[in-house]
Amino acid sequence: MVYLLKFVVRLALRIFCPQIMIHEKWLLNPKGPVLLLANHPDSFLDAVIIGASYHRKIHFLARGDVFENPIFGFLLRSIGMIPIFRAREGKQHLHRNQDTFQESVDILSKGGAVLIFIEGICLNTHEIQPFKKGAARILAQTQAMGVFPLLHVLGIGYNDFTKFGKKVILHIAELEQKEAISSPKDFIEFNERIRSQMAQILEVPMEKTRILKGISYVIHWPFYWPIRQFVFQKTKGTVFYDSVLFAVLLFSYPLYLLVLGGLMAYFDLPKPVIYLSMSWLIISARLSLK
Repeated sequence: MVYLLKFVVRLALRIFCPQIMIHEKWLLNPKGPVLLLANHPDSFLDAVIIGASYHRKIHFLARGDVFENPIFGFLLRSIGMIPIFRAREGKQHLHRNQDTFQESVDILSKGGAVLIFIEGICLNTHEIQPFKKGAARILAQTQAMGVFPLLHVLGIGYNDFTKFGKKVILHIAELEQKEAISSPKDFIEFNERIRSQMAQILEVPMEKTRILKGISYVIHWPFYWPIRQFVFQKTKGTVFYDSVLFAVLLFSYPLYLLVLGGLMAYFDLPKPVIYLSMSWLIISARLSLK
């Protein structure tokens, strides 16, 4: 399921984010345990882009309140998400983070990969926020088991947080932590080292996206406009607009294509024409963004 979803997401990202520039692609298939430490400017879209870019399954920590619905919780866990609880979602849940840390340690000890947004908060800004201690704590617990995972420091930058057709730059730096960390002083020094590296590699694309308003634009507008308006109203005042919009478009666009295909079939257009038209729509949606 994970790899099928990864394939579908990669296709969708080619439209939603027509330019995703990864500068260290040779680091996308690390062997053995790896702890990924990233900045967090654009909600779940950060995890979607990073997870789709790596060639292996990535487990990542996500805010725990979205797991409260049993169905959502099952689906989110099935794609590798692990709940992490913050004080703002209720201090009564903070004790559950020990299970989160232990689950992350277990994954790393078995050679897996865990992604942590080390700032512990998402803000629509590329200013690096103060780091939490969760990542250092997970690393310390993993090292205490005799497992020393690779460290990948990631800097992800967007040219816009609300516009469709984003340009994204992702940098990755590989670090080794040969000495075990355990004390509060070690945690602070670890965070400072990661922060320094992240500040060096974080790059924000400045070029704006241009949308070519041709035939493809006219055909897609009746589909895109109401969804954009709906998502904007539902996520107003939050940082979730981008990620929710991407998810809704991901699952609704195939239905839109089916409707268009059904209309063409109703008017007895030849099947080759229908198939070619559907293919052209998908390709033109991406080519309309410059």
